[in-house]
Amino acid sequence: MRAPSSAVPAPHEASSAGSFGASRRPGRVVVLGAGMAGLLAAAAAARHVGEVVIVERDRLPDGPAPRKGLPQARHAHLMMSGGARAVESLLPGTIEGWVGAGARRVPLGTGLVAFGPQGWYPRWPSTQFLMACTRDLLDLVVREKVLALPGVVLRQETDALALLGDAQRVTGVKVRTAGGHSAEALEADLVIDASGRGSQAARRLNELGLHPAHEETVDTGMVYVTRIFRAPPGSERFPVVSVQADPHGAVPGQGATMLPVEGGRWLLTACGTRGGEPSREAGEFEPFVRSLRHPLIADLIAGLEPLTDVHLTRSTVNRRRYFERLPAWPDGFAVVGDAVATFNPVYGQGMSVAAHSATAIRGLLAGHGVAAPGLARRIQRAVGRSASSPWDLATGEDINYPGAIGERPPAAARLLRGYVQRLMRTAVVNPVVLRSLYDVMTLSAPMTALVSPSVVLGVLRGPGAGVRTEPSITAAELAVCGLGPRGGS
Repeated sequence: MRAPSSAVPAPHEASSAGSFGASRRPGRVVVLGAGMAGLLAAAAAARHVGEVVIVERDRLPDGPAPRKGLPQARHAHLMMSGGARAVESLLPGTIEGWVGAGARRVPLGTGLVAFGPQGWYPRWPSTQFLMACTRDLLDLVVREKVLALPGVVLRQETDALALLGDAQRVTGVKVRTAGGHSAEALEADLVIDASGRGSQAARRLNELGLHPAHEETVDTGMVYVTRIFRAPPGSERFPVVSVQADPHGAVPGQGATMLPVEGGRWLLTACGTRGGEPSREAGEFEPFVRSLRHPLIADLIAGLEPLTDVHLTRSTVNRRRYFERLPAWPDGFAVVGDAVATFNPVYGQGMSVAAHSATAIRGLLAGHGVAAPGLARRIQRAVGRSASSPWDLATGEDINYPGAIGERPPAAARLLRGYVQRLMRTAVVNPVVLRSLYDVMTLSAPMTALVSPSVVLGVLRGPGAGVRTEPSITAAELAVCGLGPRGGS
């Protein structure tokens, strides 16, 4: 697969053919950043304005390859079913496009072998799924579809320098293309900042005279390392395998996820919190994985050919900027994606939150129009709502790791956390509770699904007996890797 090669207006600029005229759909939206959040925001806006300009500082790859501005893309990225369905609603045919490019649609939980803090999860069927592939492939398919939409323009190797306008209304953004000698004023009815963890939105709002947004962080000190291996023959339907870290132990949390990806490969990401971090040294990769709470993944990769070096990332802090709480907010400007909330990648929620935010943007544009007073404030509040429950889930767990840095949750949140912990213990033996947990964790259902009468009844009864002590992996799956029953050689 390759990026669209249609008309290129300039060396750093690409647009889709068949653009509607501004007289038919007036208005321009500028999106800062061509990552997943920016692309989906552009898709949300494209059918409601005459032109969407995506400003991206990098040169984007032609195929499913890493790019400079997204080093964390080398690690396992899980597009959960709630996010995938939201993307599909914005860009019909995307799921089919992912699968056609080599991704697998893995059903939960029949396609998942997972060792949670409370035991091995049973492989009971549910209506949820995840897309198993590299982040590069996820991005490429979405990028191709977005750039094929009428009126979408991509400005590559272009930096956003400053917002235009004032504290009442943002009227555009000042940009400069690589090699250019002067800045250009790019006017817009709406500027959407989707520039990721390094977003300058807070500084730019301050430059307009607005108050800084309240910010919260929860930092476990978690470090990620990833290596890709050649998958063994006959492993085309192999499950996703995960040995999860335990945030409630007395020692640092350590875990790993093995994700079958396109091209007959297995992508293995391991992680450890402060005091138990993995190393980037190749010789220490397999011993670290073998030292986890269960050695299953180490058994599965023993003897497999590594195809890459070990890649390490330390940028895993949870960070939430509460832009929606500011007493004043300018018309014409909104912030989405990692620029609003970054989550520990272990929870696989960031892309799905961006997708739900984009569907909210689409609805607000359809209902109010791009120039409506107060639209940007409505967008910001909707983005905040999309991030709220995933933030509570991620930080409610992460704050429990030894050495975690961050504000402890209030008493009410601690009470909820106790309920969720009992719920997760119950899920390993109760199919009703497990299905509801999958619904919420994949962002397919709201948090209230965890307090439905049937779930509450199951949690009150508790886990009881019957917790599985051996991996929920089949003899046939073990045989693919040359292993006997129960992971023995």
